[in-house]
Amino acid sequence: MAAPRVVIVGAGPAGVRAAERLVAAGLRPTVVDEGMRAGGQIYRQQPPGFTRRPEELYGTEAGRAVAVHGAFAALAGRIDYLPETLAWNIEPGLLHVARDGVARKLPYDAVILATGATDRLLPVPGWTRAGVYSLGGSQVSLKAQACAIGARVAFLGTGPLLYLVASQYLKAGVEVAAVLDTSPASARFKALPLMASRPGLLVKGAALMWKLRGVPILRGVTPLAIDGDDSGVTGIRVKDAGGREHRFAADAVAMGWHLRPETQLADLAGVPFEHDALSGLWMAQVQADGRTAVKGVYLAGDGARILGADGAEIAGTLAATSVLADHGIQVPVAEVVELIGRRAVMDRFRRGLLRAFPWPGHLAAAVPDDTLLCRCEAITAGELRRSASDLGAPEVNRAKALTRVGMGRCQGRYCGPAGQEILAAARGVALPEVGRLRGQAPVKPLSIATVVPLGVEDA
Repeated sequence: MAAPRVVIVGAGPAGVRAAERLVAAGLRPTVVDEGMRAGGQIYRQQPPGFTRRPEELYGTEAGRAVAVHGAFAALAGRIDYLPETLAWNIEPGLLHVARDGVARKLPYDAVILATGATDRLLPVPGWTRAGVYSLGGSQVSLKAQACAIGARVAFLGTGPLLYLVASQYLKAGVEVAAVLDTSPASARFKALPLMASRPGLLVKGAALMWKLRGVPILRGVTPLAIDGDDSGVTGIRVKDAGGREHRFAADAVAMGWHLRPETQLADLAGVPFEHDALSGLWMAQVQADGRTAVKGVYLAGDGARILGADGAEIAGTLAATSVLADHGIQVPVAEVVELIGRRAVMDRFRRGLLRAFPWPGHLAAAVPDDTLLCRCEAITAGELRRSASDLGAPEVNRAKALTRVGMGRCQGRYCGPAGQEILAAARGVALPEVGRLRGQAPVKPLSIATVVPLGVEDA
């Protein structure tokens, strides 16, 4: 029997560990990576010629980052690695990819989608000003280019990443104007029973807070506006939990509310979705071992569930063991049981984090009418509301057709979650009733000059 053709999309922690497990079983997978070098967003490597130590780049996760980079380097010659390559569509047995303006199809018997996640954003008046970045973008700037987004930066949002990036900027010598968290302090205590499943991470969280001592930290805030002029950001205004207004001078703002899985390829592959009430997101249905309802399609890492980098490594290994088992290659049962047990602990912690740092759907639903919601197509929150009230849009895809919200370059990655909240509130229905934006190919923009060479077979 010929060895199965396995393609892995993504070379972050999940993709690297999946490839490692497949190679250990004697297979030669193909790894498709949008990045220039393996590591994903969380363990993004600095460009050639940069010499910062791992401890400076990754902090407490330096050991894990070095291990992932080393594991991938050890696979050289035993995998087919396609860096700077976009996976832009998928159909049964074929993955569409493009690089340097040339498109082709990769046949597969099994595909592991380790597509990672993107920032989850909340529209705020002024969030389109020059100088406003996502938390992830702010972190990438610091890691990959050794550049800060400003000299005095305010951080707005919720979740561990908010405090992590703020502490990284502080360590880099940047003045942190304030850390403004939309979650109430009381939510932390309610979530402790779940988060206690990983006491080591609680200790790391406490250490982050210690590093930020002296920085103004407000919890339970309501964002009012990001102020600025033609030159960019000048400050940010919020209301605190007691209703008092505060303004912090800043020349840049980093914002983000957790992460959202990149699920477009899973959607195009036909994987069913379900609404997760805790996160307020539509999630691809996936088993703990990475299997989906679609034969040959497996999910791993943050593209399935946001379990953190170490959870992504486990998920990648699990997905690989499922691929092996489904193609008649023996996998020790004890290995799978142990990995599933570790993943369960991380999923418990994930649910704790979502309770401790909840997505503020009520704030999204109350965004002022004149606030730009869809940056790509310049659609305001008011225009989306009118699609429900005046045009009768029953769900988000109809609203998209009527207003173009979500039709731009990001295909709803950034406006979608908030747009669903706005539409549901405008119609007076529960969030799941307005549905989710359907995936469309290409999942990310392709150059109009992209070509498929004649006479070249899929390979």
